[in-house]
Amino acid sequence: MNVVCLDLEGVLVPEIWIAFAKASGISELERTTRDEPDYDKLMNFRLDILREHGLGLAEIQDVIATIDPMEGAREFLDALREKTQVIIISDTFEQFAQPLMHKLGWPTIFCNSLEVGEDGAITGYKMRCDQTKLTTVRALQSCGMETIAAGDSYNDLGMIRASKAGWLFKGAPSTKAENPDVPTLEEYDELLAAIESAL
Repeated sequence: MNVVCLDLEGVLVPEIWIAFAKASGISELERTTRDEPDYDKLMNFRLDILREHGLGLAEIQDVIATIDPMEGAREFLDALREKTQVIIISDTFEQFAQPLMHKLGWPTIFCNSLEVGEDGAITGYKMRCDQTKLTTVRALQSCGMETIAAGDSYNDLGMIRASKAGWLFKGAPSTKAENPDVPTLEEYDELLAAIESAL
């Protein structure tokens, strides 16, 4: 049985932290996994900036409420889910993901969780497991599933390379240049056709 594993941000929806950086005027928060492969280092950097500016979960959720899926993403996901099982595997957090899942038609998502104080300050975060995307793909494979994967960043490369087929989708030029062995696609119709061929 096949299951398609997709990244969320940069693939189906815009990058949440970039949107928040623009809304808040804090340009340092525009750094994503496209820029920093070490997720723990990136998140601690983000949390330090939030503390410095007195910003918490509510302010980020207000911005997330204004984010819509990328053009064509909902249609792509609906068409794909008619053909096979799909799981979104993201390093985002359940407190961020819910309104976006509503706009995408409630697909299944595996993501992480934030630790939030009573005052709404984000005090930390909890990853589901180590190397969340690669570990999840390997767990699915251990259950007899064949995985197909697509993502846009450094933290997607493990699940892409471990799957029977995979692509960098709308990847950053630097990520594509540094990983010439990974095929790249830019449009949803291309990705849908490639997945159909791999099923």
